[in-house]
Amino acid sequence: MTLRPARAKLNLALHVVGQRADGYHLLDSLVCFVEVADYLEISPAEEVTLTVSGPFAQGVPTDQRNLVLKAAGLFPRIKGQGAAIHLVKNLPHGAGIGGGSADAAATLQGLADLWGCDLPPRDAIIALGADVPVCLETAPVYMRGIGDEITAAPTLPPLWAVLVNPNLPLATPSVFAALTTKTNPALSAWHDDFWTWIAAQRNDLQDPAIALCPEIGAVLTELRRTKDMRLARMSGSGSTCFALYDSAVAAEKAAADLAANKPHWWVKTGAVLR
Repeated sequence: MTLRPARAKLNLALHVVGQRADGYHLLDSLVCFVEVADYLEISPAEEVTLTVSGPFAQGVPTDQRNLVLKAAGLFPRIKGQGAAIHLVKNLPHGAGIGGGSADAAATLQGLADLWGCDLPPRDAIIALGADVPVCLETAPVYMRGIGDEITAAPTLPPLWAVLVNPNLPLATPSVFAALTTKTNPALSAWHDDFWTWIAAQRNDLQDPAIALCPEIGAVLTELRRTKDMRLARMSGSGSTCFALYDSAVAAEKAAADLAANKPHWWVKTGAVLR
C-alpha cells in the first residue's frame, strides 16, 4: 500500500484578468500548498474501487461522480490491473483549497507509480477540473490562463498558515457569477520584499464571496485579530480563509485561540511547502 497526501492548496493571490468566449475565466495566481491534507491509501487490486472515511466523508460519492475515479479512468488498463483506493477526507467541501482536485491529482500520481506508467495527457487532466494540474505540484507556482499555465514561482520565506472555514460550503460558479469586473490587473512584478509585495496583491473573488457568505468576512476579521498575523485573505473562491505567520509557534497559538473561541469553525494549521 502507498499513502499519498492531497494537500490543501492556497491561492496567496488570485487575480481574475479576463474571460474567454466559452465562459472560462482567465487567472493570474500565486499558489502554494500546506501540510494539511486529505490522504489516499492505494493498494494493488483486480479492479478500481473507492471507499471513503474521515471527518468530511459524509456526502462524498464513491461512484463515477467522484474525481478520484474519473482520474483513474484516464489511464489505459489491462484486465486485472486495478487499485483499491481509500480516501481519508479531512478537507471540507466547497472550501477553495483544492479538495476534490487535490484528491484527483494525488490519485493520478499514485496510480502512475503503482502501475509504472506516465501520467495521462495534460489536456485530459485539465478536463477533470481547472485546479487539477496545479495540484500536481508541491512547491509554490504561478497558475495562469484557465489553470493550464503553470510556472515556478520565486522561493517564499518560511511561512506557517492557519486555515479557517466557517463550515459553510460555497459553490465556485456562484462566486464567479457574482464577480462584476472580469478584466482586472494582473499580479505586479515580484520583488524581494515578500510581505510588501503580497500585501499589494488581491483575491478578486473575496468580495463577491463575502456578499454570498457574510461569515467569510467574520472569519477574516477574527484572523486579523490574531497576534503576529502578517496577512489574512480568502483562498480560491472560498469559503476557506487563511492567515500567514513567521513562525510555527505564532500559527499554533492563533489556531488554538480560534478553535477555542469559535468551536463551530474548522481550524487547522501547518507549514507552507517551499
